[in-house]
Formats: sequence, structure tokens, C-alpha cells
Amino acid sequence: MTPNLSPLPPRFLRTKEAAHFLGLSARTLEKHRTYGTGPSYRKLGGRVVYAVDDLQAWTERGAVTSTSDPRGTLLPAKRHAPLPSAYTGRHAR
Repeated sequence: MTPNLSPLPPRFLRTKEAAHFLGLSARTLEKHRTYGTGPSYRKLGGRVVYAVDDLQAWTERGAVTSTSDPRGTLLPAKRHAPLPSAYTGRHAR
């Protein structure tokens, strides 16, 4: 007997669904992916997918409580100089 998985939310979203989840256009999310400024993603069978947890973690990096707070660490979707691994939260290899 196969378990009923319908009540489980999707763990991975395609680009269009991930962009909708974030309130961005799919093109903006693609640009973030190209420039390395966006959320972590995975390639499954040639498809780009985003884990919901990774999308939420990415948005948390930009959280601020006041306009006088230093700006969050989210960068616009454009080409930037490489960032130190401590800034991006990723480990250098």
C-alpha cells in the first residue's frame, strides 16, 4: 500500500513557484542564480529546484527591524565582486 503524501507541502519548488513564494519575478530569481546572489538551489535531473527552507533562510539574511539598521546582507540581482565566504554563509572550497 502506498502512503498518502498529499497533505505534505512540496519540499522543493521550481523557479516560477519559488519566485512567487518570494514575491519576485521568475526572471529576477534567474538573475540572482546567475550572479550568485540568490538562495541556494539544486539541480535534479537537469531541473533547477529550491528547497523551501533555503528560500526562507535567504530572506532572513535581509531582515532588519528599522530603517536606521544596517542594511541586510541580500544583494541586488546584478554582478558583484566576489564576497568573502563569511559574508555569503558559504564555505570556500
